[in-house]
Amino acid sequence: MTFGRSRAASVVLNVGGARYSLSRELLKDFPLRRVSRLHGCRSERDVLEVCDDYDRERNEYFFDRHSEAFGFILLYVRGHGKLRFAPRMCELSFYNEMIYWGLEGAHLEYCCQRRLDDRMSDTYTFYSADEQGVLGRDEVRPGGAEAASSRRWLERMRRTFEEPTSSLAAQILASVSVVFVIVSMVVLCASTLPDWRAAAADNHSLDDRSRYSAGPGREPSGIIEAICIGWFTAECIVRFIVSKNKCEFVKRPLNIIDLLAITPYYISVLMTVFTGENSQLQRAGVTLRVLRMMRIFWVIKLARHFIGLQTLGLTLKRCYREMVMLLVFICVAMAIFSALSQLLEHGLDLETSNKDFASIPAACWWVIISMTTVGYGDMYPITVPGRILGGVCVVSGIVLLALPITFIYHSFVQCYHELKFRSARYSRSLSAEFLN
Repeated sequence: MTFGRSRAASVVLNVGGARYSLSRELLKDFPLRRVSRLHGCRSERDVLEVCDDYDRERNEYFFDRHSEAFGFILLYVRGHGKLRFAPRMCELSFYNEMIYWGLEGAHLEYCCQRRLDDRMSDTYTFYSADEQGVLGRDEVRPGGAEAASSRRWLERMRRTFEEPTSSLAAQILASVSVVFVIVSMVVLCASTLPDWRAAAADNHSLDDRSRYSAGPGREPSGIIEAICIGWFTAECIVRFIVSKNKCEFVKRPLNIIDLLAITPYYISVLMTVFTGENSQLQRAGVTLRVLRMMRIFWVIKLARHFIGLQTLGLTLKRCYREMVMLLVFICVAMAIFSALSQLLEHGLDLETSNKDFASIPAACWWVIISMTTVGYGDMYPITVPGRILGGVCVVSGIVLLALPITFIYHSFVQCYHELKFRSARYSRSLSAEFLN
């Protein structure tokens, strides 16, 4: 520390009347960004940009902030427990103190994050760490302003494509993407209608590969599909360019789904170019139809723009143990009931046996539709013991399916609030863009 250097080996922080003594070595790498900035101050003017007042004689820095909130924050950064709201203090005020000292909402315990989220939703007041005027390390260094400006521009572009609620441009971009997804799905569904196929046959374009040919008689549906694919490809390329970590971008599930939705189109085009109009390649024709049907993955692209689908995906990711446990329950019960039903319906009396239960694999189908209370009615027990077993199978299925549901439900609620909280952090920037 070059300013106010004295013989004292420590400095004093006075926060709202509460005094804390810190060594100079600890001040340099202190976890709170505002406190650590004191080490780099070279003049009294620099000091007063960080704190509210400074006593040169006692080497004491004054901060006109909430002392109790700082005490909770200081205990957290020193590793004594988890960060929670101070008693009898407004959640928004405590969050404002966190932003002032250099912390974010992610440092809060989940229960406190939910309280803050609810309070923000009620008052329509949102705070953002980027808007507090706190200088970053890159801005302090010489020539760091240009680099920081470039990074801010990339971050803004990334949020525009990744966060639909981050700005007005992001909402417009998300709306256009949703329109393209809906149009592509409508074309896909309409192409399977008999009247659509009959009209295609009249136009001599029933062959799947002809829709990708470069001739002038190309179908309008093929043109619409090409436009949608072009939009999705451009969107994916831009998001890859502005992403922070390219390897992490490739590993993300939504990006993998985008790749699975886009790749079949280009594979179909390549296969059409190499096979031409040669109809003897029957296997290639089947492959093309399968690839075209993979466009159904485009529906999952809506998860990028709707918090409900994101919540579902995050819940499945976090509850994979409960899902595996549910599958184990069903498999064990299916093995037991299918063996017993096959024995009662077919194995005891071969003369009056139920042909639908001729084998255990056939009985497994009846068990699964009974445990899930679907009951198609295509097969059913006819003997009294078999019907009693069917009732026990239905009741057991209800109980077994209900056991893990509580865990999955709580995880779903938690994921929903987390995603809602993240989305709420960008709502203020969207409102400011409307006002500007």
